[in-house]
Amino acid sequence: MRTNYLAAPEFSEASSQLDPAPVSIEMGVVRLESGQLYVAARTDMAACKGRMFEWWFRFAPDTRQYLWWHPTDHVSSAWRETSPSTHVGSTHLVEERLAGSEVYALQIHFIDPREMFGTAYDDAVAAGEVSAAVCAQIGIGDDPVRDKQGRPNMGRMSHIARDTEDGMVLRSRFWLGYGTGLPAQELGQVIPDLLGLQLMRHAHTEFKHLARFLPSLYRAENQEAEPTSDLW
Repeated sequence: MRTNYLAAPEFSEASSQLDPAPVSIEMGVVRLESGQLYVAARTDMAACKGRMFEWWFRFAPDTRQYLWWHPTDHVSSAWRETSPSTHVGSTHLVEERLAGSEVYALQIHFIDPREMFGTAYDDAVAAGEVSAAVCAQIGIGDDPVRDKQGRPNMGRMSHIARDTEDGMVLRSRFWLGYGTGLPAQELGQVIPDLLGLQLMRHAHTEFKHLARFLPSLYRAENQEAEPTSDLW
């Protein structure tokens, strides 16, 4: 599936991250030849499952719940075009810190994983290698660069879940700068390496926080589908 498991993948090789086998960069930041900044984070989420993770984005957490997700970095949360049946097509408007003092206004538009991974996504799900994938186009600021469909287009994000006996392993991947059309040299100036390191830390930490409460919240909100046993 992968083209070079020892290299950080360009976005055209994003489907290589569906392979559960070890890769050389599970946590790290790499400046790609395209000038994009590739950010990788891995988080073990005990007692969580892919179905719970995908549901969290359909749940569309408000500002109070958004602070549960990361009590120090998250500031505010609003949503556009949400649906109880899918997070795809919704846009998350957030204000958050990325392991620093500056507050960023971000627009995160969720897309179908097949738009990012193609048919490799269905193959990975069928093989039990992926239990959920939450993918998005991202933008910074109140009026980010947009694609022809009006979606923010300053980078790509994917969170790939794989269920394990202990819970779930999450691979978070970002291609910052993809979609902008900027040349490599300019991307290196507008997207500094430090931003990638801060994002890596932020992504890993926020999902550690999420793992602490997601299983109980999911079962409380889905009691008919997911009955809870007596833990006495």
